[in-house]
Amino acid sequence: MLFINPAFALILDSRKDGGAQQSINEIGHKILNANEIPYKVTFEVSKKEDINACTHYRNNSIVIYRGLLLYAGSLEEVAAVMAHEISHAVDYRQGALKGYFSYLMAGLSPKKYEYKADKRAVDYLVKAGYNPVASIVILNKIAPQHRYDWYASHPLTTRRMSTIYEYIYTKYPQYLVDNKYKDDVYYQNFLLVTKENRKKFEQKVKSNSTRSVNYL
Repeated sequence: MLFINPAFALILDSRKDGGAQQSINEIGHKILNANEIPYKVTFEVSKKEDINACTHYRNNSIVIYRGLLLYAGSLEEVAAVMAHEISHAVDYRQGALKGYFSYLMAGLSPKKYEYKADKRAVDYLVKAGYNPVASIVILNKIAPQHRYDWYASHPLTTRRMSTIYEYIYTKYPQYLVDNKYKDDVYYQNFLLVTKENRKKFEQKVKSNSTRSVNYL
């Protein structure tokens, strides 16, 4: 029997009855409600094949591209992407000038805001009843690793994954102790490619250091 992952099945359904859009709406509002986020956010499934998701400042809308859904192995992984984008939407509504200052700062310091969104997404997922390790899994699938960090708008993927891992280990260790993703090939690959980073983190834990780790 040919296995079709749930997210891809939704895309097939969307041609008939909008199944993908309905499910994206439900996931998004589940995260919003569980975290008591008091902002109006809309969600859209784009037919574009881009492996991407984005948040629009002007109308607080989040777009999930069809190409990204094809990579997702579960709705939980889709939720991880949406939680990250919802974090951006929250920043774009908070602060001076109804969030416009935050929007400008995100443009000037994009890496800082990506790390912030990654961590906040973990909190959002846990409160909404999702496993935050899904953030590592989907990120390892969809985010390429740039050769150099200085010219990219996003941090190196290995750094992002390692930072998420550290955050889960520190705040929600139960998800790593009883890790349902431990046999997932993408999670195993994460353990492989971040081996040196995790050694650095283990040394930090052993020394009870509070200093941030400079991941590779």
